[in-house]
Amino acid sequence: MARTESDREDLLREATALVERVELQVDGLEQPIVVGFRRDGCASFFFGAEAVYQFNSAGELRRGYIDGLLYKAVGGRLISLKRERTGTAVTLQRLELDADQIAAILESASADLHQLSTALRQPAYSVMGQVPPDKDIVGRVADWLQTLRWPIVVAQAPNAR
Repeated sequence: MARTESDREDLLREATALVERVELQVDGLEQPIVVGFRRDGCASFFFGAEAVYQFNSAGELRRGYIDGLLYKAVGGRLISLKRERTGTAVTLQRLELDADQIAAILESASADLHQLSTALRQPAYSVMGQVPPDKDIVGRVADWLQTLRWPIVVAQAPNAR
């Protein structure tokens, strides 16, 4: 982990683990959304710089980044990880979340994903770019959202499988 943070990278260019990815500008949102898929079908959703949701191949939430805090799935629950910086190192401070905190995160993720799903169905978005350029990645995103289990389920572990 880097000891200093920089602006978010260009996900379309640099997120090569996401073998299919698309950047969308959704009507009514200031920041674009980037959605990508790993080879094994894991999906990642980047809602601007402040909300990221990563799912495993079963469609379960495995990791997140919301308002400056990292979250990961452990045993079907979410824990938060806060970066603590000193002059020489960065450590992660683990915090167990209670049921209400977990529910709030899942509600926020659901609202963001429902908004995206609605925009794709209307359609109320424009494609800013995608990799590879010849695939129907928007269609894949719409299909993935249609098959997602609601309410969102938290994975047993933060890894992609």
